[in-house]
Amino acid sequence: MPRGSVFDWHAHEDHQVAWAPTGVLMVRTDSTAWVLPPTRALWIPAGVRHETLSTSAATMQAVYVRPHRCPIGWTDCTPIAAGRLLGELIGYLADPGLDPEARTRGEAVVVDLLRPVRMATIDVPMPSEERARAVAEALHAIPNDTRTLQAWGHEVGASERTLARAFLGDTGLSFGRWRTRLRLSAALADLGAGVPVSTVARTVGYESTSAFVAAFRKETGVTPAAYFQATSGGP
Repeated sequence: MPRGSVFDWHAHEDHQVAWAPTGVLMVRTDSTAWVLPPTRALWIPAGVRHETLSTSAATMQAVYVRPHRCPIGWTDCTPIAAGRLLGELIGYLADPGLDPEARTRGEAVVVDLLRPVRMATIDVPMPSEERARAVAEALHAIPNDTRTLQAWGHEVGASERTLARAFLGDTGLSFGRWRTRLRLSAALADLGAGVPVSTVARTVGYESTSAFVAAFRKETGVTPAAYFQATSGGP
């Protein structure tokens, strides 16, 4: 998958485990987005509408699991630790000539390896009020824009107070908190691809690396480095 490739919105009849052994994937649902470096895969339950994007050049592999044959009952998208053994088994099961008994044994081991890990998401809900949404969409395009809400009000034809009420009422977040989440969410793809934190911080509008790291820790509970560690979190 070249950088920027997209599998547009769709759903599967089977459960899916989406994983990129190289590169970085982003999987979006109607409410949440996950950035997945090679240390993470994502369990996507059958019927869940989603889209999959490559935020860098990536190789995607997927396992599809028949719901009636699956002992796992996760009903929500769930991040999974992706280690070397899981990757080897995915490749092993891709062999169409594999003996049925060997396939059954391999599938059982894959299920045993599907271990959930804590992975904080950074949700950025969109306001529904027309002028506030115009501001939100503009900031999605250029997250390092530093204009105040008053300046944005002049841009879209609304008072600062009106926009502030719209952001809080529609998203449950103050404009300042919403913009912080937007910037952190925009940073995830580059962080997952290994871009230095100092570079990412400047790209999304922070004047210092320390301010970016402090904001990231406040929202997720961990530093940017810990967010993508293979061993972070637990079931």
